[in-house]
Amino acid sequence: MTQSAPEAGNGSAGPTGIGQEATVPVPAAAGGGPVSHAIFRLARLHRMFAGQLLRRIGLHPGQELVMMHLWELGPQRQIDLVRLMDSDAATMTRTVRRLEQAGFVRRRPSPTDKRASLIEPTAASHALRRQVEQVWSQLEDLSTAGLSDDERTAALHTLERLERNLVQAATDAAGANGEGGR
Repeated sequence: MTQSAPEAGNGSAGPTGIGQEATVPVPAAAGGGPVSHAIFRLARLHRMFAGQLLRRIGLHPGQELVMMHLWELGPQRQIDLVRLMDSDAATMTRTVRRLEQAGFVRRRPSPTDKRASLIEPTAASHALRRQVEQVWSQLEDLSTAGLSDDERTAALHTLERLERNLVQAATDAAGANGEGGR
């Protein structure tokens, strides 16, 4: 990564690791969590670039993921989208409402549950699918530029392992609180 804000009192090396440069100053309090701080910085930058690329096609970050699930799985109840996305109901309500206003989804009554409606992709969203795929390819290229195939594979395995660790921690915490697993 390139450094856009110098760390106080030092050059390119420092709390971020051997020869690594941070894009934001690394506070001393984050010294005990350099991997966590790096994940934070990476996620922030990734979301920023995703937002820029998605804005060009009329979407906001996260909306494309909802659309991907709908394109792949077909119409879904909103509660099922909440579970698929590991989201909360309020966020999904706003996301679906915005997608509906943009003409990318529509609601229709569920044939099996009179209390629920199904969220389904529209023809306009199907026309958007290729553009979303291109945005994700571009975002992948930006994120992994300069990495060999082996490095990309290793990075993916490491990220998957970090995710499994946090899922396990959440499951353990839920179990300790009597909430059951995820």
